[in-house]
Amino acid sequence: MNNLTFLQNVKTQKGDSIWDLSFKSPVLVVLLRHFGCVFCKEALAELGKIQGIIRKQNTHLVLVHLSDSQTAESIFKSYGLENVDYVSDPDATVYQEFGLLKARLQQMIGLKVWLRTFQQGVIKGHGLNNPADGDVFQMPGVYLIWKGHVKDEYIHGTIADKPDYLKMSKCENCTP
Repeated sequence: MNNLTFLQNVKTQKGDSIWDLSFKSPVLVVLLRHFGCVFCKEALAELGKIQGIIRKQNTHLVLVHLSDSQTAESIFKSYGLENVDYVSDPDATVYQEFGLLKARLQQMIGLKVWLRTFQQGVIKGHGLNNPADGDVFQMPGVYLIWKGHVKDEYIHGTIADKPDYLKMSKCENCTP
């Protein structure tokens, strides 16, 4: 992905563009699935636990979601993420700009997905998939943006894939 100038128009709830933020510090942009998804809940739970470490690495965490701001704030608060910047993207425009596609059937119902759904939903207690508040076919993704460039990315092969947020947020190839 070469041209990220669209990020000049992608604003957080505080009015800051991801583009501008990326010139202050690396920005870990996490594009979530819908809030009813067990893997979205898993991601939020993990990010809630590690957000302090991400911050200590001088990386700015921004969550992009498919819902409205009021719903997002309530959900983020339940995971201890009430102070994290976010972008409401109910039309999935930012997802499309990053090139994130709609899931194919095998990306949503394969054996790995079923096993991880049981593990995260039942064993880890995230619950099974709740009614969706966004496009259930929208694939997630994670991008590390520094000075207007993608320094790292994680493109999910299935909805059950799990990125290493801490490794990505280190931004080892980000030099001032």
